[in-house]
Amino acid sequence: MEVHGRAESLCRTRSALPMTLFDVTQLSLETAIRGSAMRQTTLAGNVANANTPGYVRKDVDFHGALQAAMASGGDVENVGFAAATDSSAPMQADGNAVDIDVENANLAKNGLEYEALVSVASARIAILKSAMGVQ
Repeated sequence: MEVHGRAESLCRTRSALPMTLFDVTQLSLETAIRGSAMRQTTLAGNVANANTPGYVRKDVDFHGALQAAMASGGDVENVGFAAATDSSAPMQADGNAVDIDVENANLAKNGLEYEALVSVASARIAILKSAMGVQ
């Protein structure tokens, strides 16, 4: 009976430990996807305001925020992203700081990065599903 009691105690101890299915890499990928999506929305807003006098372009630096969280050992899952005005963008005569060609290039680059992030995250999930025998 003592052996059974110890085994039962050990099982209770092991089941009380938190079990995570996703590692830091997967969580970072998901956070980067969220940041890239926010950047895409922000860049699209810049394009929409390309002819708005006085509009200052905005951007989301999700790379920097994610890198800072990873470097500090912080919780990458809860990294916050925010659109910030880009004061370094050159102003036009009407005070608008959007260069439509630059914005379109940034949209294309960010779109490709988003697709790559989703592809890698999906492949990792497919590997997990395969290991679990789930189709």
